[in-house]
Amino acid sequence: MPISPNQGSTGGGTLVTITGTNLSNTSAVLFGTKPATSVTNVSPTQVTAVSPSGAGSVGVTLTTPGGTSNPVSFFYVGAPFKSSLSTSSGPLAGGNTISVNGTGLSTATSVSFGGNTATPTVNSDSSISVAVPAGTSAGPVSVTVTTAGGSNNGLSYTYIDDPTIVTVNPTSGPASGGTAVTITGTNLDTASSVTFDGTAAPFSVISATTLSAVTPPGTAGAVDVVVTNPAGSATAAGGFTYVTGPGI
Repeated sequence: MPISPNQGSTGGGTLVTITGTNLSNTSAVLFGTKPATSVTNVSPTQVTAVSPSGAGSVGVTLTTPGGTSNPVSFFYVGAPFKSSLSTSSGPLAGGNTISVNGTGLSTATSVSFGGNTATPTVNSDSSISVAVPAGTSAGPVSVTVTTAGGSNNGLSYTYIDDPTIVTVNPTSGPASGGTAVTITGTNLDTASSVTFDGTAAPFSVISATTLSAVTPPGTAGAVDVVVTNPAGSATAAGGFTYVTGPGI
């Protein structure tokens, strides 16, 4: 007598389908010693029942006017517990793969990022991997993992949009470097690097629209200024010009 699914939440509420023969006029379905909260006779070969609360492994039996069936195992699974995300932010377009770490994750069927859901890959009871779906808008969303034991949230993931550069000021300075430059744009508060002609520059985040950077040494001429965050990069082509000092 197969039962599907054969596992569910310790809190009960799992709809299971029992398949067999001579199931007409089923009067009771027991999960261990506890009766199902609902029983429906679908056909002479199929009955559905909603599991009561419970714990561990129990035998499911079905009673008809002809007697009681042999028990079939049903396993109660606790709700998952999430302890951390391997990465807590990423591009608004999604597509990056992250790990969710915790316990009770072996039966995970979905991971929701706000209102968007993805199907995970189970690595172990303590780890699952999931490709982050595209977000609706930049900002934090709650992360919810659903397993046979129920759902659990409490962690947050932040969608980040690509940066943009509007101005670079001043637009020139000595090739020896050391010029303090203010960069304005959007989504700059998540910047991970600022480069001048490919060379990393020390920088400070002022706000989501402003960065302060100090030019590294460079070669005379116009160079690209690039700001990078976890979502992507913005380039001010020829945005800064290195100038050679006078010689006598």
